[in-house]
Amino acid sequence: MSDLASLVQSILAQISAAGDEAALEAVRVASLGKKGSISALLATLGKMSPDERKTQGAAINQAKDEVTQALAARRDVLKSAALDARLASETIDVTLPLRDAPTEAGRIHPLSQVWDELTTIFADMGFSVAEGPDIETDDYNFTKLNFPEGHPAREMHDTFFFHPKEDGSRMLLRTHTSPVQVRTMLSQKPPIRVICPGRTYRIDSDATHTPQFHQVEGLVIDKHSHLGHLKWILHEFCKAFFEVDHINMRFRPSFFPFTEPSLEVDIQCRRDKGEIRFGEGEDWLEILGCGMVHPNVLRACGIDPDEYQGFAWGMGIDRIAMLKYGIADLRQLFDSDVRWLSHYGFKPLEVPTLAGGLSS
Repeated sequence: MSDLASLVQSILAQISAAGDEAALEAVRVASLGKKGSISALLATLGKMSPDERKTQGAAINQAKDEVTQALAARRDVLKSAALDARLASETIDVTLPLRDAPTEAGRIHPLSQVWDELTTIFADMGFSVAEGPDIETDDYNFTKLNFPEGHPAREMHDTFFFHPKEDGSRMLLRTHTSPVQVRTMLSQKPPIRVICPGRTYRIDSDATHTPQFHQVEGLVIDKHSHLGHLKWILHEFCKAFFEVDHINMRFRPSFFPFTEPSLEVDIQCRRDKGEIRFGEGEDWLEILGCGMVHPNVLRACGIDPDEYQGFAWGMGIDRIAMLKYGIADLRQLFDSDVRWLSHYGFKPLEVPTLAGGLSS
């Protein structure tokens, strides 16, 4: 019995001296494992007499329980110490700022932002949005818009044509959003007041042109519309879009097949150190084309030009985005560079409103 007591005391001392869970596991295996010291004593019980087994068995089992309890207690101590050491080594600085939420990390493309801005402005003036297909017929894209046969825009060097059909006709990628105006006049009766934003396509590519770009056109048809109304609408749009209190505009005679008279519109600006400021200065910058809808276009769309008249205008969404937000190269709008977008993009929840600001 004295040997058993000495063995238990030795094992308990080893348990107390174990510095980590690995050392403690080694003590457990040496004492309670299949070949452990206490397990060996338990194995001798089968060779003892019933009286010896009764006496020795109780003592050995008591020793086993004592060692087991000591192992569990020491294991709890070591786990707590290991957790304290881990917490000390993995300290979290709660003063650091939080990571941006996904709604803060994502960005709205400048073209999408400008699309929303101009829609907001014209919707406030009572315009609705009209849309049409990107793939158009020659009739809607050219003929009904008073483009004569042989016009340069009909040639392959300017327009993306598809292969001819069996009847010889060819579909094409629309070169402007004017076919949406045609579809609107064919499907609705005047009065009409719509804007037509969308993608357009022309065979052209450089710093200020891309094969695919965006346009917004406007159309008003009623019995009493005139150039004075057109000038007011464009003036109010430019003030609201460029977010200035006043802006001077200059209208110059021009030519478009689908309007008569036709006008080019310049807006007042000041160029300074690579920047353009609108609403101030003595320079002028061309921004859009417009005019009264040609009577031939009205007739082609089933509207009597002796009863109705109207005006239309068109401008590049990409161009006014570049002017407003200081984008130097049109091609950057289509490069899909995340770094560029993080600089020029807008937060998703910053919805443009006339009251809160278009680009706040």
